[in-house]
Amino acid sequence: MPVRKLREFLDHHNVKYVTIRHSQAFTAQEIAASAHIPGRELAKTVMAKVDGRMVMAVMPASQKLILELLREAASTDRVELATEREFRDLFPECEVGAMPPFGNLYGMDVFVSRSLAEDEEIAFNAGSHTELVRLAFRDFDRLVEPKIAALSTKDAALV
Repeated sequence: MPVRKLREFLDHHNVKYVTIRHSQAFTAQEIAASAHIPGRELAKTVMAKVDGRMVMAVMPASQKLILELLREAASTDRVELATEREFRDLFPECEVGAMPPFGNLYGMDVFVSRSLAEDEEIAFNAGSHTELVRLAFRDFDRLVEPKIAALSTKDAALV
């Protein structure tokens, strides 16, 4: 079952979603394979710091975050990847590295990959390494209000 905070938020906003259970997996590509979802359709959450503030970069599991593109999207000079030690306590209901991409529930900005925004649906970790949530991207966009940006070389080609 998705973490309580996420489940209550989605239910409160009458969002239709599906929960997908899978064998335990830790990397985004392992999760995609375990859940039988193409890596380009599974969203991974990469934690970064923009001017010292924690942010989420949400992108397809098959892509790699390019910090320079996140820096441009955030209109700043200071962007770096966050360490697990820096963010693990920010998500008390979640297993480390399995936080859902709903930064608004945790007081942080969310940047989402342009290529994910083109999909009808988004699937992502639901707070554990054995469960995903899938819902319409339009619902994710409406509830999270992420900044859609080029975050990888594939995204940059879509501009």
